[in-house]
Amino acid sequence: MMQDLAMHMLEILMNSIGAGAEKVVLSIRDSAADNRIDMRVEDNGCGMSEEMVRKVTDPFTTSRKTRKVGLGVAFMKGLTEQCGGSFDIKSVLGEGTVVSASVQRDHIDLPPMGDIGEMIMYAIQANENTDLELYYTTDNDRFVFSSSEVRQQLEGISLVEPDVLLWIKEYINEGITHAKEGVE
Repeated sequence: MMQDLAMHMLEILMNSIGAGAEKVVLSIRDSAADNRIDMRVEDNGCGMSEEMVRKVTDPFTTSRKTRKVGLGVAFMKGLTEQCGGSFDIKSVLGEGTVVSASVQRDHIDLPPMGDIGEMIMYAIQANENTDLELYYTTDNDRFVFSSSEVRQQLEGISLVEPDVLLWIKEYINEGITHAKEGVE
């Protein structure tokens, strides 16, 4: 298993980017009141056939040519089953994919959330032209990040400039910290 939820979500984000998505939306709902963490990744990439959707949770099924295993989706599904949650994947060939996962927030086997800012930073490095949106919601507040808005503000400066990436990471983590205030 991976060390934190952010690493699980990064694997799903990287699948979306690898599928040629122009836009990827990551929604995280962290609710102490409901004792749930809900995660959803929605993309407009190439999508998958019904057969591939049925097979994608098998770690020995992958569309990659560089290795014969694909562990991201299988690990996420396993984590949700282990932590009192649920997992679902829907995809339409040529239109995109939606991966939804939910876990019990106080489950003893649930790994920590991890560094969401760093996760988004890595996803941007994978393809700075993919528009990434993050919606992080708690019982008290909501934080929103959009790479396309940052790109507009930078007026031609690359998102993968080291100073820009570090700013993105810090900005996201500060926004999440603010959204979590009074929740923990």
